[in-house]
Amino acid sequence: MMRLLRCAAWMLGVAAVCGRVDWAQTQSVGCDGLVVLKAGRSGSCTELSKTIAALVEAPAVARDHWGIAVIGMDGAPIYSLNEGQLFQPASNAKLFTTAAAMALLGPKSTYQTKLLARGVFGDDGTLTGHLVLVGNGDANLSGRVLPYVAPTEGSNGSKASFAEERDPLRYLAEMADQIAASGIKSVKGDVIGDDTVFPWEPYAQDWAIDDAVWGYGAPVSALTINDNQIKVTVSPGSALGAPVNVVIDPALPYYTVEVSATTGVAKSRSAIQFERALGSKVLRIYGTIGLHAKPDVEEVAIQDPPEYAAVALKGMLEARGIVVSGVAKARHRVLLDAESFTRESGAIVDAEAKDVSPQQRVEPPDDAQFDAAMNGEERTIATHQSAPLVQDVVVTNKTSQNLHAELLLRQLGAARGGDGTVAQGAKVLRQFLLDAGIDKDDFVFFDGSGLSGHDLVTPRATVRLLQYASVQPWFADWKSSLPVGGVDGSLEGRFTAAPLKRHVFAKTGTLGEARALSGYVECASGRTVIFSVMVGNHLPQTNADRDVTNKIVAAIAAAN
Repeated sequence: MMRLLRCAAWMLGVAAVCGRVDWAQTQSVGCDGLVVLKAGRSGSCTELSKTIAALVEAPAVARDHWGIAVIGMDGAPIYSLNEGQLFQPASNAKLFTTAAAMALLGPKSTYQTKLLARGVFGDDGTLTGHLVLVGNGDANLSGRVLPYVAPTEGSNGSKASFAEERDPLRYLAEMADQIAASGIKSVKGDVIGDDTVFPWEPYAQDWAIDDAVWGYGAPVSALTINDNQIKVTVSPGSALGAPVNVVIDPALPYYTVEVSATTGVAKSRSAIQFERALGSKVLRIYGTIGLHAKPDVEEVAIQDPPEYAAVALKGMLEARGIVVSGVAKARHRVLLDAESFTRESGAIVDAEAKDVSPQQRVEPPDDAQFDAAMNGEERTIATHQSAPLVQDVVVTNKTSQNLHAELLLRQLGAARGGDGTVAQGAKVLRQFLLDAGIDKDDFVFFDGSGLSGHDLVTPRATVRLLQYASVQPWFADWKSSLPVGGVDGSLEGRFTAAPLKRHVFAKTGTLGEARALSGYVECASGRTVIFSVMVGNHLPQTNADRDVTNKIVAAIAAAN
């Protein structure tokens, strides 16, 4: 029997016994160099493999599904565990989206937001027509100050660098100033937020309905304002049983806020709840907050970002003495074909499937007044140029910004012959990954952020992407967009001590019972290696797998 096992080990490749890994191998190699039919682990019995085996077999995480791939910067395999199995990448999906954006769109790409006046211009400053704010996918029409400045030793990390230090509606205010300076004194028409450069697909497939309440699940729109979210602060009242205090920033008359929350006893546990039905502009706040509790500050998604932008701009014009007789409203281009994703994306389709442009319509329908305005004169009153794409990639990866990743995916679709649908973006992303040498069966993406539960990827595909990126001309900028252990972004609170502080550059990912961490680690020897650690089906409401992941990265750094 021992003879047969040794023969099997030789047939599978002596490279495994010599410390190398064959990606196609699915067995593990025991300490005596024999093939062991267990767990999908491969590689020789090194100290690293023993350490990782002990970590993932600890009682708190032994039932989790683990996938690990470690390679050198030259692509040489170092260690693997279930590296060919599929996992939910969560926000590790942003690695793929941002790399494709850097490669195909270019780090210097910019996007222009326009404010157009359409109609008949009177000598008395009257515009008989509409003001149209046209979005073009700029993700940073906000109070965020760019470019990002990396924290220095001894600083408080990235929060100061990305603080919204200015008015989140400042760019709209600048446009309102330019309208006033143009001589327009009254508008006999509407203020329209127009995001038709991309079809109106606010949510990707399989986004959870409860995510839509929060800023991290904000709807995606070519006209994005303040990350399509508002800040809601709930503070205790002055006495037990008193109503709570609610402050909304920016303070716009957009949501109808129904508050039934009250102030609880001083030592009670705060339990403030937010509720908004999909498609509704009624925000309910209920529950209790302790008398001496800290304020509960939440980021709440904006239901319809172009409409919100139009409401804000109309109010600014009126504050400047410009009379607007019409209303603030949105203009969307709506897809009518719900099956367009699977047909167009190339992710899961027959070989015989053909690309067919989905049916679409503009909502609301262009009325006679809009048509009349279109037949009149059009003037560009104001424009705003976005920051270069590379600066937005930093925002996307450092803060794990879902909305920004989704906009990048749509920009990919629009730039490569499409009109910016999610499906077209996914198709472009898929082809980019195939061209990068990643196996066609090692990934499926239904969105750009990883918020979709349908997204799947293997650890080996992830390390392959990271290795591919390392030899591209844009690599230094892209790597600098990744969170740094113990320093900034989503790794500010992890790897906070030597020797890993400032030596781990990686993207985090968390979604339900899935977690991931993939990137680069500078090892004790001075060598840099690439790693991807993915976990599926960990127990709910536990961080044991995250702690083990940290220890795995530490073991990788110590062993190489």
